[in-house]
Amino acid sequence: MIHATLPRGGPTELRQHLDAHGFGPRFGTPCGVLAPLYEELERCGGVTTVPREDNAVGIAAGTALAGRAPVVLMQNSGFGQSVNAIASLVVPYGIPILFIVSMRGVSPDDTTENEGMAVLTEPICRLLGLHTAHLGVATSSAEIIARLAERVIGRREPAVLLVAPDAFGWRG
Repeated sequence: MIHATLPRGGPTELRQHLDAHGFGPRFGTPCGVLAPLYEELERCGGVTTVPREDNAVGIAAGTALAGRAPVVLMQNSGFGQSVNAIASLVVPYGIPILFIVSMRGVSPDDTTENEGMAVLTEPICRLLGLHTAHLGVATSSAEIIARLAERVIGRREPAVLLVAPDAFGWRG
């Protein structure tokens, strides 16, 4: 498990590192925590909005099988909704996707309905054998994205970047 944090301007820095390592295309469902990153990705190369997270997983799997290094952005509740697609498609076939998952429910400002997935997301990743890394608020994302690129692009395996609610300044 890798822990890293982002400085002010984090969405731009993160997008630059994703681009520099060849991650793309990008698919996602809108999320308040990830909104600044989503907007940055929209501004620079785009992100395809998919209404259901499990559908985004399926579309990303197709692009990965075509040789790309897709990114799927989702809230941890959407991750929960996507567990079957991940467990029955991505994991058994080792499909290389970078999941960027916001961790709603870990902040005191979050609502109680988010707390369950906050507790379950990382253990589910561990049980599925998905490598996880954490993103918060204070240092560079260069090393963490390089390590995730080694896993997803170099080793051709899926990985998950768990994003803290305050990583991009979100307040519930």
